[in-house]
Amino acid sequence: MLNVEGKDLGGAVILYCQGQLANGNETRLLCAALGSFGRDVTVDLAEVECVDSAGLGALIALQAAGVYLKLQNPGPAVRELLLNRGLDSFFDIGETDSRETRDRTWYSCHAA
Repeated sequence: MLNVEGKDLGGAVILYCQGQLANGNETRLLCAALGSFGRDVTVDLAEVECVDSAGLGALIALQAAGVYLKLQNPGPAVRELLLNRGLDSFFDIGETDSRETRDRTWYSCHAA
């Protein structure tokens, strides 16, 4: 399962993901990111346990569709996957203090 919470920053949005970006769960991320089309989107991966090929495909598809993505705080396994696939040059990948206090607005998305 994947939970996505968002923080609206005006011209940008941070999507905090928790769970697995795998097994068809990427639809929640796609929905939240496309709802923010036209703004910079930061995807916080600190609480993502795993990413499969569909999850990677969703991130690539968003970037290819013109949604500027910044990936932040990938855990060691997710970072290694991105590096091994050569995606470290495709995405802007950074680190922040993801545990900081933050106001969040829940983005709800129901996929058919």
